[in-house]
Amino acid sequence: MTAPGEAVPPSSPVPPSPSSVPSTVVVVTGMSGAGKSTALRALEDLAFYCVDNLPTQLIRETLDVCDRGGLKRVALGVDVRVRSFLDQVGGVLDGLASGRQHDLHVVFLDSSDEALLRRYSETRRPHPLSNIEQHGGTALAVLDGIRIERERLAPLRQRATVVIDTTQSSVHDLRRRIVETIVPAEKAPHMSTRFLSFGFKYGMPVEADVVFDVRFLDNPYFVPELRHLSGLTREVSDYVLLREDTQTFVDRARALLAFTLPRYEREGKSYLTVAIGCTGGRHRSVAITEKLAHDLRGDTGLPIQVVHRDVERASQHVERRGRTGGGGQ
Repeated sequence: MTAPGEAVPPSSPVPPSPSSVPSTVVVVTGMSGAGKSTALRALEDLAFYCVDNLPTQLIRETLDVCDRGGLKRVALGVDVRVRSFLDQVGGVLDGLASGRQHDLHVVFLDSSDEALLRRYSETRRPHPLSNIEQHGGTALAVLDGIRIERERLAPLRQRATVVIDTTQSSVHDLRRRIVETIVPAEKAPHMSTRFLSFGFKYGMPVEADVVFDVRFLDNPYFVPELRHLSGLTREVSDYVLLREDTQTFVDRARALLAFTLPRYEREGKSYLTVAIGCTGGRHRSVAITEKLAHDLRGDTGLPIQVVHRDVERASQHVERRGRTGGGGQ
């Protein structure tokens, strides 16, 4: 309490409740065959909650439920399949755009008639309107379905905040365009990158995208005082990394990966595994994996995870073989 005449201290600002923070809502629409499924999968990778082919009357209710559940990124697929509900979409979108509760984006995917016709021919899937009978009981041809679909979607196209023509685009091009359009560059998710050391004697890692074989380097296994240590120790790391051949290899591998990793990410890969192998996965591959991952985190800015698949397995092998002097790591 304050005494009469005493100034009332300013109250601390109240943080906004989750429901007061605008949700990002992306409506993905457009021509069938223009890439809507690819766009929704890209948004799902961006942590959007995606719902496809939702009846118009349920859009606002779905967004309210998502907002109460703390889902602040929602993507809705709307296309000609909603049929009789399509005429109501415009009014729903106008209501969402006029309110402060939602940051609304309407993405319309388009493509040339020739490209759409070719895609339907390649996939052998029917057009969504092909089961609507024309006069005389004849089902619509694909090209007729495309024409009618354009007419029905014209009002939605006019409301679009961005129109993407996918005529000449690959699925990777479209994914990259969706990410650039919806998510600011500083908030775009990075490709999940993993550097994995392994031993060839235990098999190649099936998940590897890029593989380096470092068995040509001098092997610490044959140095008695280093045999029972791993590449994670300073002694083994120095033995491996201070050699001229190793330094040349690391420089060239680092330059190659610094060039390729950002381009893999730009191409749309969500995850990448770089595997580095020696005989047993305990000495050379471990030291080089640690070195390359450390250097490339600074070169690329990617959050690189390091995994040593066989270092413990190789340790047990060294203990068993140490008494007989067999096998190299």
